[in-house]
Amino acid sequence: MVRNGERRDRRVRGFAARAGGWSVRHRWAAVGIWVLFVVLAMGLGSAAGRVDVEDSDQLSGETSQASRIVEDAHIDEPAGETVLVQAKDGRLRATAPEFKAAVADVVRAVEGTGAVTNVRSPYAARTQTVSKDGRTALVQFDMRGDPDTAADRVEPVLDAVKGVAGDHDALRIEEIGGASMNKTFDDAFGDDFQRAEFSAVPVALGILLIAFGALVAALLPVALAITAIMATMGLMGVVSHLQPMSETANSVMLLVGLAVGVDYCLFYLRREREERMKGHDPRTALRVAAATSGRAIIVSGVTVCVAMAGMMFTGLAEFQAMGLASLMVVAVAMVGSVTVLPALLSLLGERVEKGRIPFLHRSKRRNNGSGAQGESGSRFWQRVLAVVLARPAVSVVVAVGALLAVAAPALGMKTQNLTLDQEFGNSLPIVATYDRVNAAFPGGSDPAEVVVKADDIEAPAVRAAIADFRAQAVSSGASRGPVEVTVHAKENVALIDVPLVGGSDQDKAEKSLALLRDQVRPGTLGKVDGVEAPVTGQVAGSKDFNDQIVGSVVPVFVFVVVFAFLLMLLSFRSLTVAVTSIALNLLSVGAAYGILVAVFQNGWGASLVGAEGVGAIISWLPLFLFVILFGLSMDYHVFVVSRIKEARLQGRSNLDAIRHGVVTTAGVVTSAAVIMVAVFAIFGTLSMQSFKQMGVGLAAAVLIDATVIRGVLLPAVMALLGERNWYLPKWLRRMPDLSHDEAALPGPRPASDERPVRVLP
Repeated sequence: MVRNGERRDRRVRGFAARAGGWSVRHRWAAVGIWVLFVVLAMGLGSAAGRVDVEDSDQLSGETSQASRIVEDAHIDEPAGETVLVQAKDGRLRATAPEFKAAVADVVRAVEGTGAVTNVRSPYAARTQTVSKDGRTALVQFDMRGDPDTAADRVEPVLDAVKGVAGDHDALRIEEIGGASMNKTFDDAFGDDFQRAEFSAVPVALGILLIAFGALVAALLPVALAITAIMATMGLMGVVSHLQPMSETANSVMLLVGLAVGVDYCLFYLRREREERMKGHDPRTALRVAAATSGRAIIVSGVTVCVAMAGMMFTGLAEFQAMGLASLMVVAVAMVGSVTVLPALLSLLGERVEKGRIPFLHRSKRRNNGSGAQGESGSRFWQRVLAVVLARPAVSVVVAVGALLAVAAPALGMKTQNLTLDQEFGNSLPIVATYDRVNAAFPGGSDPAEVVVKADDIEAPAVRAAIADFRAQAVSSGASRGPVEVTVHAKENVALIDVPLVGGSDQDKAEKSLALLRDQVRPGTLGKVDGVEAPVTGQVAGSKDFNDQIVGSVVPVFVFVVVFAFLLMLLSFRSLTVAVTSIALNLLSVGAAYGILVAVFQNGWGASLVGAEGVGAIISWLPLFLFVILFGLSMDYHVFVVSRIKEARLQGRSNLDAIRHGVVTTAGVVTSAAVIMVAVFAIFGTLSMQSFKQMGVGLAAAVLIDATVIRGVLLPAVMALLGERNWYLPKWLRRMPDLSHDEAALPGPRPASDERPVRVLP
């Protein structure tokens, strides 16, 4: 047996082991380099500034083409606002004196703010903003200044409209528009979302305090995660000049960075503590942790990075930004875990136990030096494994059957961009205003916009085609009008607003959009040479986004699965482990999909999470969840399988190695999973259904993965396969060897003539 501090005669290989050894020997240099890296990254990011995704970069196809034409022409479309004036009892008509007086008061009030321009009364000539039943009218105007910052200036206008509404009790007077909606949503949910982000850190710290029972040990993972996030935020600024970033990418990066940063540090720190509890000296404990947990972190981190890189294949700028930001934070956290963390642990020594929480982990401390805790691990999982390993075939059938049953609802998944009432329900009055405008003027709240670009927009042929398009848009049934045209003669661009039949009903509105794109446009504007006429707008953007998401599913799926398979094959030198890794992760993702559909689409238990009446899954979520979950699931899988293989290298039998690997990792996997579930569950409490769906989906998947998959299905499958777990065809044995470094493992090495070594590559 190798004694404490004894050197092996074989040279330790592997980046993680060598990096950990160097960091322990050069502790202050490793810490200084990390601090310098974080400071430099933040400084460079601040100096470079961040470039955000432009509208023209968001999508490919017609939506992007339309945005590019408008941007190239330097046309700043003003932020339009609308005031709905409507009789509360439905009896008062727009022709009534009281109704006209209210409209006049609205016009005077908004003009009096000085913040608006181009105010249009429903009674003005050529204005068609009185509903067909004569009971609703719209006062329309534009916000002055930059449309991107209109939400910051709209509050005085909203206050003026509220003042008029208070003077006319018989009428419903409400404002809606891009600026007012953004202002309302920012006020209602901006602080809510920020609180969720900031509360994730104390939640993670609280769970780590319970897991480690010591303040210093609990602070280390949080500190590593936070510094990795800070460095990545700086790097995002630099990289954004090549790949534009976004606020959404920043939020996803924070989530992923906190999750993997804490996990990686947790894996490393728990292994180092375990080795010290076995009686190893600090240097040996760190060497073992570097060669085992450090290597698992590298394999897991590279796999997660590959999964995140899958987002780059969507062609969607927002997804590409999220993927690149997530990839960077995982890479930074991974490098920090195998470099600065061992240096800090070496510097702290026994002081890592400072700030002990009374009454926690007394048994572990009493066993310090005996090795009992390291071998016994979790009693709960010991009892579970006793059943699983006694009847592995039954366990596989029950676990797979349960997961398939949970995943079954996913077969009927319906994805779409959620409408306002689906996204926010009745929580905001402005959502009801949106519905009232759409009911009185179908499609008027979000009309389709045809961006016409010609060599000469005033040419007779072009003007005739535009007039013909306006007429056929109504006669075809795609719109009930009014179809309004705004000509920018100097830029040779015309903007045609077409309210779509169907309004806020996405399915019906998409049929109207198809009529415009496939029939009306080719027969009118499409006949004029040199004319571009892409159709954009909210409905068109949603349709194009869904089409692009659907089209990117196969390449993203293939890329992530194939590269994850290759990484598992290289890391464990086992075809069986690579195949089962992919299969188990797909089961986990499928179960998460099933839960999402059951709750948010079918409404099973929807009241428990505040998701009544949603009826659909937001279109971007399935692909996003697949990439994120496939990457994060590898954390636990690599960690557990690495420990099982380590036990086999030490000469344990197959069943004993499985038992040892699962039980000794159960504590750290449980702690990591609880942190992830808690952090993701915070986002499941937000009012916006898109974030609620994301939080519930991620939390459910991680919970399933850490319990059913790693605690039941994985050991049962490996028990059934026996020595076939480590099968590697002869023609693959020449591939690079990225497997465990047996020289760095504690305990005796099996003799060369023992059967376990013959089956291990």
